[in-house]
Amino acid sequence: MTPDPAPKPMWAYAYQIVPPQSESRLAAIKALLEREHTRAKTDAHTWEGRFVHEQQITHLLVVSDTPAQDGAANRRLEAALAKLQAGFVLTAPLAVTGDQTPPVAP
Repeated sequence: MTPDPAPKPMWAYAYQIVPPQSESRLAAIKALLEREHTRAKTDAHTWEGRFVHEQQITHLLVVSDTPAQDGAANRRLEAALAKLQAGFVLTAPLAVTGDQTPPVAP
């Protein structure tokens, strides 16, 4: 039996959009995220973004198989955010590991 291939490294980072944006205002961005996810899958890569809406900020969480934040998907996303005149801050990428044990409640 052949061993399972090692899982590829994953990275997470976020676009923090201030002021918060409504889901309807971000509809075009959501469609762009779906296209970018499909493109990445077609190329055997991982790149997926999801919105997390909060009262004072909108987060766009991205999970990717690379820590690079200057790829074509990022450039298209940032151009779309600029078109909406939505200011954002990009966080540093963090490695996502699957071997972390969740904390146990006392």
